[in-house]
Amino acid sequence: MTAHPSGADPLTLEVVDLIGSVVTSYHAEYEQAASQHELTGTQARVIALLSHQPLPMRRIAERLKCEPSNVTGIVDRLEARGLVERRPDPADRRVKLAAATERGTEVAAALRSSMAFAGEPLAELTPREREALRDLLRRMLDLPPA
Repeated sequence: MTAHPSGADPLTLEVVDLIGSVVTSYHAEYEQAASQHELTGTQARVIALLSHQPLPMRRIAERLKCEPSNVTGIVDRLEARGLVERRPDPADRRVKLAAATERGTEVAAALRSSMAFAGEPLAELTPREREALRDLLRRMLDLPPA
């Protein structure tokens, strides 16, 4: 095996390029799906996050890799559309949680189901292959096993 300037072997470089292609395709389709709901990609990502569980603004900002002040504006716009609401954190009433409304949860589900990019290629994999892919991705992201 020959050395590469980056120190990575050809297989690793190919995998990195393939992951980059997947991410690029995913983001393009996500932006398109969001626009069909008159949302920006970031607004759609916030609704997707909140459809799983209510989160404080700082946690949303951490997940989006942005400033909490940006999240406040995004949540304000989503709240004005009836997709998100603010509620007190039961564990600490000084903290406000952003939570998807029923309508917001429906929009998040519609966004997920409209994204053929992820669904179609994954449907070509067997359940065992999808599980292996999931497990490898979780390991790469340092997440606990499923």
